[in-house]
Amino acid sequence: MINRTSYLTRSFDVPEGYLLAAYERSGGYRSAQRALGMPREIIVDQVKKAHLRGRGGAGFDCGVKWSFMPKDDARPHYLVVNADEGEPGTFKDRAIMEKNPHAVIEGALIAAHAMGAHTVYIYVRDELHMAKARLEAAIAEARALGYVGERPFGRPWAIQVFVHSGAGAYICGEETALLNSLEGRRGEPRLKPPFPAQCGAFGDPTTVNNLETIAIIPTVIELGGDAFSRLSALHDFNDGGVRLFGVSGHVQRPGLYECAVGLTLRELIYDLGGGVLGDRKLLAVIPGGSSCPVLRADEMVHVLGDPRFAPYDGKSVLDLPLGVDTLRTIGGMLGTCCAIVLSDAADPVLALATLMHFYRHESCGQCTPCREGCGWIERILDKLVAGRASMEELDRLTEIASDITGNTICAFGDGAAQPVLSFVRKFRREFEDYVLTGGRSQTRTLVA
Repeated sequence: MINRTSYLTRSFDVPEGYLLAAYERSGGYRSAQRALGMPREIIVDQVKKAHLRGRGGAGFDCGVKWSFMPKDDARPHYLVVNADEGEPGTFKDRAIMEKNPHAVIEGALIAAHAMGAHTVYIYVRDELHMAKARLEAAIAEARALGYVGERPFGRPWAIQVFVHSGAGAYICGEETALLNSLEGRRGEPRLKPPFPAQCGAFGDPTTVNNLETIAIIPTVIELGGDAFSRLSALHDFNDGGVRLFGVSGHVQRPGLYECAVGLTLRELIYDLGGGVLGDRKLLAVIPGGSSCPVLRADEMVHVLGDPRFAPYDGKSVLDLPLGVDTLRTIGGMLGTCCAIVLSDAADPVLALATLMHFYRHESCGQCTPCREGCGWIERILDKLVAGRASMEELDRLTEIASDITGNTICAFGDGAAQPVLSFVRKFRREFEDYVLTGGRSQTRTLVA
């Protein structure tokens, strides 16, 4: 049974629900008032108990990440909220900024206090004009009432919140590239260590969190960490709470749906998404943004040695609960939890070629394997689509992608390589058809 919730989305359909008055009518800022009077360690402990996995793609435990911030360090501490959201197929953070911006501000106040920070930067990609305007207006509303400023809610802990606009570079979704951009430098990832908690923005301790992660923090404080975690069907996997599930592509009702963690792809596509567009059959799903390995609709779950997977072993991958570790265990990735659906009318070769045009363009060029590898893959795929590639070049796609994986400063290289490795392996026959027939498959067309 689908467990739909409305913690983040309760204001989405309310007229002017993005305004402070509407937010407070639904209980907004009560959690911040409470949290700013709590010891910092207690807040961090509650977030740990919530098993709140980062909603930006990596899925790292938020409470554990907060605990890395040094406690006895006289340097300024910073909270940076990552709202760059450049992942193709992902559109959840912009919806929160546009329709529930005060949840972001309230969550940022709580998080800043918990980590000893007095300054919050919300880094938004430049193209999201409405999102930036709504955030700026919400900050102004909160500042006018003293919720943001020198004494938020009368507490002697000054917190200032600023919106910083990026320039639309996908690489700046990586946390250290984001920090470079925030400082006015070229958006290139940094070598780690040192990690941001030791040397982040302006050389000072910094935590970078995804925007959805921060926006749900008031709910964690309201319910309590353990109660929040137990909303999830994957509480035993330490993957707690609720989150936004996006679905796009070849579905009847693309959109965002807030549900407890543990929703299945079948429920997302067929129950919430209304089924495959045009009553076609489902070919494949990219479960969480374009950098995740593709899953075929006919794949089965086979996991040995973990009794928690016993109910799902031997069943369709569509019936596996969507979680950070559940997908990781079968060689997949949850990513941003925004699924891209491909019907059986879609051509996987053209789909991969489109993705690699994007990754070649967005590579920052700092690492040779990524810079040269993405371009090389793009050129081979262009030849393949044009009917001029050989079987040797088809095999080389996997070799190049494997050489990129694990050999770059940041995870961009892995994110570009994973679609190549999974598409070529899982749709080998379709790729070979392009070589053997000298051109595009006659059985599929990429549906818009």
